[in-house]
Amino acid sequence: MASLGGKAFNHGPSAQAEAEYDRLRAAARNEKGQRQHFAAQARQAYERGDGARAHQFSQQAQEHGAAADQFNRQASEFIFRENNAVGKVTPDTIDLHGQYVEEAEEILEQRIRYAQSTGQTHLHVIVGQGNHSAGHVQKIKPKVEQICAELGLQQHTEPNQGRIFIDLTGGQAGGPQPYNYDQAHQPQAQNYGQPYYQTAYPMGGQPTYDHGAAAAGYPGAQQRPHGNDYEQPSQDHSGIRICGIKICTIM
Repeated sequence: MASLGGKAFNHGPSAQAEAEYDRLRAAARNEKGQRQHFAAQARQAYERGDGARAHQFSQQAQEHGAAADQFNRQASEFIFRENNAVGKVTPDTIDLHGQYVEEAEEILEQRIRYAQSTGQTHLHVIVGQGNHSAGHVQKIKPKVEQICAELGLQQHTEPNQGRIFIDLTGGQAGGPQPYNYDQAHQPQAQNYGQPYYQTAYPMGGQPTYDHGAAAAGYPGAQQRPHGNDYEQPSQDHSGIRICGIKICTIM
């Protein structure tokens, strides 16, 4: 996966939160390295004519690959929850800081589908300015622009170069809507910055990151990573609830 690199948090994270995010990404890199190691061992065993060992090493490579995917998904969920907590962004905004490009693509496509299904007129997408990426190259922004082009949606770079405005109305929204920075960064009630909150992100499927068990280490280390099949979101009168997160409907 292509990484944003550098800073993953957009709102001054706690040292504990940043350490947890770094731990998950580092664990994924370690598992990926193990996958590559055992894949090489499998090739060598196959070339020696040792089919049994080749199969064994191949299985180990697959297991480490699955674990790497699981750690990365947990990191993606964790960073999203941290950056998009109530009081950090407005409900018509989605912050993609800290996401790998492929993760950001999946998240944004889901968010657009949900927004369109509920009659929302626009989205503000925080993509960062590339200040913390290798070579200061923006990696998420081009992908957001590509997604909009593929979906036939108009998009505009906002005055803050790290944000993109997406028009979901086919040009009827009247151009970029002002982003209320003060509103987005005011604590709201007692759940400000907490792991379970109302947000604008439809995170499909079952959660893979258990915030309550985070202090005990990798939540799932004693079991093999499960699949990432998505479930249909459930809706109630006030919005949509997916992955334990209630998403308010913004018109």
